[in-house]
Amino acid sequence: MSPVETPKAPPGASLGARLDTALGRFTMYRLVLLVLAVLAVCSLVLNALGWLTFGIPEMLAHLVLCLGLTYASNRALAPLFRVRPHSESSLITGLLLYFLFWPSFAPLDVAGVALACVLASASKYALAWRGRHIFNAAAAGAFMAGLTGLNIATWWAATPAMLWVLVPGVLLVLHRTRKFLMASVFLAVATAIITAELLQAGMSVGMALWQSLAQRPLLFFVGFMLTEPLTLPPRRWQQLALAAVVGVVFAVPYNFGFLANSPEAALLLGNVIAFLMGQRGRVLLRFTGTSPLTPSTTEFSFEPSRPVRFVPGQYMELDLPHAKSDGKGRRRVFSLTGSPSERLVKFGVRTAEPLSAAKKVLLSLNPGDEVTATSVGGDFVLPRDPRKPVLLIAAGIGVTPYLSHVSSGGLRERDAVLLLLARSADEVAYADELRAAGIRVLVRVADGSVPPSGLAGASWDGTRVDGEAIRALVPDVAGREVYVSGSPASVASLRRAAKQAGAAKVHVDSFSGY
Repeated sequence: MSPVETPKAPPGASLGARLDTALGRFTMYRLVLLVLAVLAVCSLVLNALGWLTFGIPEMLAHLVLCLGLTYASNRALAPLFRVRPHSESSLITGLLLYFLFWPSFAPLDVAGVALACVLASASKYALAWRGRHIFNAAAAGAFMAGLTGLNIATWWAATPAMLWVLVPGVLLVLHRTRKFLMASVFLAVATAIITAELLQAGMSVGMALWQSLAQRPLLFFVGFMLTEPLTLPPRRWQQLALAAVVGVVFAVPYNFGFLANSPEAALLLGNVIAFLMGQRGRVLLRFTGTSPLTPSTTEFSFEPSRPVRFVPGQYMELDLPHAKSDGKGRRRVFSLTGSPSERLVKFGVRTAEPLSAAKKVLLSLNPGDEVTATSVGGDFVLPRDPRKPVLLIAAGIGVTPYLSHVSSGGLRERDAVLLLLARSADEVAYADELRAAGIRVLVRVADGSVPPSGLAGASWDGTRVDGEAIRALVPDVAGREVYVSGSPASVASLRRAAKQAGAAKVHVDSFSGY
């Protein structure tokens, strides 16, 4: 799914909407890279101020080693496995290892870190299934290096001196990934177990909580590693269950000889569980062609190399390598518009200028060209009970996740209303499909033009739709589950309006970023 609006928060937007708009300019990978880079710089500053106990030369050498070796080994290994290297991913891995291992000039320590860097890069290719890596690379490298006895990960980012910069960074990442609930489950489980253990040791409640959160790597772990999108199961309930299991394994002490309690071991176990739950392995998509939807949007069709498992309303992540990066990344998320039973995989994409490098790759594809799908996920799915009435609100090309419900026939036996907001009548995508959907479709166009025939519509002055307007259009909104899809700014505004109209439960699916 791709927004029809430009990435600009409307006047009077909430802090959350403005933050979504600001963060939406960065891909997930770029944001994590920037946050970790800022933390690395802050660690050097804190050390210079005497708040950390390392030497500046050791920290600089450690940073250069982690970044340089993960980047170089990733570039060297990728051709051996006939894949394109992902530079941002390798730099993220290097920064994670920088915070996992103690900066030191001791030869064995340096050798252990170097080995962890190379093993982390190798794990992305060697420990993979159908092109999808199974394990968090930094955790895999740290775990395997620890088995050799050369060096053991200390997770030194978990120190009180780093807390004041770590917490904002973690909050930004969790806000961007919408993983606050998952993080909360993990933190609640792990903190409760660790605190109980410390209380039994005679520590006060306050000190036990402080040590759990400030001197154990829970925050760094959950913000930058546990919630990594590529190693998560596709559904929210699966992610919450995973967070609880990993929280227990993270916090409960154990020692089975060569295998002892460690954050990296807990994460690797979680990675295996997530792999078994989700779409296992990459899928090659062979491009078959495009269809214009509106003057500014296009539908792209692909034939998958094997059947794709997904639920209507979910998205697929594509890897779209491009020679000249525009800073917006190569992995992009698109809502699936077809039915799970269809042979082809389809995406509706906004293709108006300015175009990102990834979109230029899409538009330059010739029939027969192949791209890689790396994952399927999302929880923008309808209630299981078909008797539950729903209101679907879409801003522009935000209608795409609903098309999968239409294509699969999931709306025909349900009391469903679709409210579609567009700039003009010719920007209403999938008009034919919506006419045949068998549901009530309300179209509001901002420029005063007449909505497409066969769709109930009205013009409006382009102002934001508020709760009163939604209630006038759908008087029984309070009895419906509401779904809102579009750009982050649109979703924030429409979610607030739906709540004002009396909606008790609002599901959101916002696209951020290009």
